[in-house]
This record gives sequence, C-alpha cells and structure tokens, in this order.
Amino acid sequence: MTQQKNRTIGLIVIGDEILSGRRSDKHMPYLLGLLKERGLQLSWAEYIADDPERIIGTFKRTFASGDIVFVTGGIGSTPDDHTRQCAAKALGVELALHPQAKELIGQRIVETAEGDPAKADVNSPINVPRLRMGEFPVGADIIPNSYNKIPGFHINEHYFMPGFPVMAGPMMIWILDTFYSELFHQIDFVEKSFIAAGAMEATITPLMEEIEKKYPEIKVFSLPSVGDPTKEGIFSQRHMELGVKGPAGLVDEVLKELRVGVEAFNTTTYDLTK
Repeated sequence: MTQQKNRTIGLIVIGDEILSGRRSDKHMPYLLGLLKERGLQLSWAEYIADDPERIIGTFKRTFASGDIVFVTGGIGSTPDDHTRQCAAKALGVELALHPQAKELIGQRIVETAEGDPAKADVNSPINVPRLRMGEFPVGADIIPNSYNKIPGFHINEHYFMPGFPVMAGPMMIWILDTFYSELFHQIDFVEKSFIAAGAMEATITPLMEEIEKKYPEIKVFSLPSVGDPTKEGIFSQRHMELGVKGPAGLVDEVLKELRVGVEAFNTTTYDLTK
C-alpha cells in the first residue's frame, strides 16, 4: 500500500469558476507543499466543470483506480453543487444524512442563530438546505472542518472537501496525518538540476533516454526556455533547465553523468541559482 507499489495520489478540482478563470486554483499548490513536506508526490490532477455526467464518469474511473484522491468543490447545497450526488451515483449507492454530520451542522446552525429560536430551528425552510450538506454516499464517513464545523466526507480513499481553500487546507492536513503517516518519507526523494546554455531538446533527448534506461529509479526532466529579455545573464537567452529526480543516493551521481554528457556537446552549463 505504498507509492513504490504504484499507489498514486491524485487531485480533482471541480468548478466552473476555475475553468472560466473567475477564480484561480489554490488547492494544487497547497497540496503539493503538504506532500513534499511528507516525502510524497502528486501524480496527477484534473479540473472538471460542474457537469454531472462528466463528474460521474471521472469518479467511476478513479474509484476503480485504487488511487488516493483528493477532491475539492461542489459539496455545497446550491443547484450547481453536484459532487455528493455524483459520487453516490458513481458508486451505485444512495445519499443519506450522516448522523455525525447532522449533529455538526446543527451545532453550526445554533451558533449562527444569534439567539433567535426561529433561526436555530434545524427544520426551518432556511436550514433544510444546510442539512443537505451532510447527505453523503452510504458508507462514507466525515472529514472534520475546523473552520465552520460543516464536514466533508471520505469513501474508498476519495476525500471530498469544499472549494474554499481556508477549509480544504486543514482538511488535507488531517487526511494525510490521519490515514497515511505510514507512507511519509518512505523514499528519500530529491530533485536537482542545472542550466544548459543554448541546449536543444533534439540533441539532448538521446542522452536523457540513455540515462533513464541505465537508472530505472531515476527520472530525467527538461524545461526549455526561449529566454526572457527582462532577466539578466543566461536567463535572458535561450537555455534549458536539465535535471534528475529520484532516490537521494543516486541523484548526485546521475546528475554529474548527465552534466558531463551535455557538456560533451560543447554546451556550457551553470549551477542553478534562481
């Protein structure tokens, strides 16, 4: 049950507002940071509009994958929130009001009622939609929400959180530390790179392929740039960042081999100092 055995971590961000550009996604950068702190990696991410059929199809695929999946967005009670319903349909189960979610949402309703008995009535027309946010696929359990008590839920290693980073961020921490601490730092994974001035991908590619074949645990990467005239030195010209990532015990050795190979093409290399 480790990433070495092909268990991967994915992220699904749901919401028209992300794809339209009305809001920028803050979930992936935050999750990347949390995973890096724990010696883990994000293997994939998907952005999906508020389209029930597409959401259901995505969940059917990811539920079958065996991956650990973080899902943000669409668990509210407005007409454009489809995530809870789509997760249930993808699993072939019904939605049901989770008892603990009902209790927590009820507490939140009372807290925000400001002493008004009508506002504190969980069965009032204004509060019924709020209770629906505690309707999860049968078999799901809650994810605590330290911000306002209204929980997310998890089922089949899919973790459903609100689209608000202020809520989802603490939930991500709770998920990782509660369920996956045994996966932390199992691989001493590092990434190192250098700059190659004027390097061409077509020239370097065979060398990269040779190194990956020689060292199966290592991944070689390249980030070409046409240069930025607003910057100074090598970064103002066409260049390429080349690097390797993998077990710490191998990275320095392989990076040196890559660099020597690149310099054999009469290419000048520089230490990376961004």
